[in-house]
Amino acid sequence: MYLPQQFAEPRVEELHRIVRDNSLGMLVRNTGAGLEADHLPFLLDADRGASGTLIAHVARSNQVWRYIKDGDEVLVVFRGVQGYISPNWYPGKHETHRRVPTWNYEVVHAHGTIHVRDDEKFVRGIVARLTREHEADQPVPWKMGDAPADYLSEQLRHIVGIEIHLTRLDCKRKLNQHHERRDREGAIQGLESRGNNGLAQAMRDTAKPSP
Repeated sequence: MYLPQQFAEPRVEELHRIVRDNSLGMLVRNTGAGLEADHLPFLLDADRGASGTLIAHVARSNQVWRYIKDGDEVLVVFRGVQGYISPNWYPGKHETHRRVPTWNYEVVHAHGTIHVRDDEKFVRGIVARLTREHEADQPVPWKMGDAPADYLSEQLRHIVGIEIHLTRLDCKRKLNQHHERRDREGAIQGLESRGNNGLAQAMRDTAKPSP
């Protein structure tokens, strides 16, 4: 990933936040037929390993788990907030016209080694954790116990667990850090006027001085 220093995010806690907030990752692996990509919801276990461990499951009918060799190197890409930035939002553009369009975004590249976990206990644990996390804000959260035991066991037999032991995390947050304050604020207001409040807030946060 092209990563100018001004856009590099070194704080591990911030990288982990982006992963957790955008848990649908793109798993990229090299195969004999070339590059392949799968899109999976991941859980991050930040306390396992120096960079953490990613946990997910795939359908048993998805051949990805059969072709993985234990310890293969893979890449998982997590995209955070993103959006188009019009030069018309920059006050400086209207004075000099020396501004161009751009695209702002956050992205994390998680590098690691992949391992298949084809056992019912592990898979049940993944589903339980995914459920607790994503049902937490529901008025009446769904629980695994809501489903008949035989039905749930049958469904679990159709999935296979994987985990990725992370070896490196790279993060790019391209958020107009190199622009003057008034142009940054103009872009933020332009985003807010179009409802892209997430990207606008990320830009505001990067403008705050570090504690």
